[in-house]
Amino acid sequence: MGIEIPTLITFLVYLVGLAICGIIFFRLTTNLSDYVLGGRRLNGWVAALSAGASDMSSWIIIALPGVMYLNGMSEIWLPIGLTIGAYLNWQILAKRLRRYTEIAKDSITLPDYLENRFRDRSKILRMISAIFILIFFTFYTSSGLVGGALLFSNSFGWEYQTALWIGATAIISYTFLGGFLAVSYTDFFQGVLMLIALIAVPIVAVSQMGGWEASVASVAEIDPAYLDVFTGTSGIAIVSLLAWGLGYFGQPHIITRFMALRSEKEVPKARLVGITWMTISLFGAIFVGFFGIAYFQGIGPGSPLENEELVFILFSQVLFDPWIAGILLAAILSAIMSTIDSQLLVSSSALAEDFYKGWLRPSASSKELVWVGRFGVLLIALLATLIAMDPESTVLELVEYAWAGFGAAFGPVMLFSVFWRRMTAWGAIAGIATGGLTVIAWQFLEGGLFDLYEIIPGFLLGSLAIIVVSLLNKRPSDEVLAEFDFVDQATYDEKSKKYIIKNEG
Repeated sequence: MGIEIPTLITFLVYLVGLAICGIIFFRLTTNLSDYVLGGRRLNGWVAALSAGASDMSSWIIIALPGVMYLNGMSEIWLPIGLTIGAYLNWQILAKRLRRYTEIAKDSITLPDYLENRFRDRSKILRMISAIFILIFFTFYTSSGLVGGALLFSNSFGWEYQTALWIGATAIISYTFLGGFLAVSYTDFFQGVLMLIALIAVPIVAVSQMGGWEASVASVAEIDPAYLDVFTGTSGIAIVSLLAWGLGYFGQPHIITRFMALRSEKEVPKARLVGITWMTISLFGAIFVGFFGIAYFQGIGPGSPLENEELVFILFSQVLFDPWIAGILLAAILSAIMSTIDSQLLVSSSALAEDFYKGWLRPSASSKELVWVGRFGVLLIALLATLIAMDPESTVLELVEYAWAGFGAAFGPVMLFSVFWRRMTAWGAIAGIATGGLTVIAWQFLEGGLFDLYEIIPGFLLGSLAIIVVSLLNKRPSDEVLAEFDFVDQATYDEKSKKYIIKNEG
């Protein structure tokens, strides 16, 4: 398909806007806390939508409609599991983590928090956390770059490799400059744009096919099995799809939004906004793929699709005029960018704070660390782009692997660290290593029980490792226990801007 001039203009305006945003926040970024956590200044609306946008990414606009188009309603278990997991993450972890990270020496990264939480002076906990963050984020970032390459190559007729490098350059530029605030505020806007697109496309598609009942009937006419939530599934498959929800507790690019909230009082509002946005967006993505079955295999052009992950892109091109299509394609770019920028930022903070400062230059200045973080963005993006060079890569496969890795490596550790008083540093190290390595090893096994999504054995074995190793260790120090008790009992005093225990003044 050739380049539509109005579509291209829309894209260029959007990219220029992102560049301006990066320049503005470049001027507002003065230290590493600003660059990786925005100085803890996010309100509930921005935190919720930026967390949702960075969470869903190209998965919700490319991968989810693709599997719905391919398999029909039997894939509904995956978004159900994700919605439950996202709600529990906001409900259980957000408030407690926001409080603990500030009290534990104002920790600004996940490895920073874990080291401060357990007073680990060996630096092993910080190092192993950073290693697994870099491993899995490289694959996760690669999934977004594949999505961007698919978007550009199929919209403008560019070669896959050319499209890949253009998309990577666009995303890297404003993340490199602006840091966390640029990422969060652009993600807020991108989340709104994604929501509008995911509402508009299925509504217009259904109206063109004669309404809801006629559209559903068209899908059933092609194959009634598309309407059955149990067709082609098994107990293991359903449990595996639902288990995606476990991944939320360990996703660094999502839980850093909890840490960046300006107050734990913002959590209820952010939870309501975030889950509402997520539910509506997921329904939109489900219906894009589901009604794409009828449109592209039935009355519409190009049936059946050679690549199911193109269903949203093709809908935007055949249902709308070029100006609107440009906006909708910008929504896809938004979904891709909103995750990659967050992942690059967390990865670069791991390099700057956890490797460079933690091991090489403990005395490094804040300005120096910001620039190390910026060049970390370039390095990780380059590695991710090299992985994405294979045009046969799919978004879903890469996301599935990285999501399981983070969920298993960090999910149990984050939950136990904020709720279990007896947990030790070596328990945390064992949990991260066991969960992460289980996911890596499970990839090479197949058949029977090994068809289970690797996040389940990884999460369970990681939790078991935390409990066993912590109980075999000597109890945590009095300092660590006292801090845990303080987190448990403290309230935030608006006058002093500190956490205090009221009955002690």
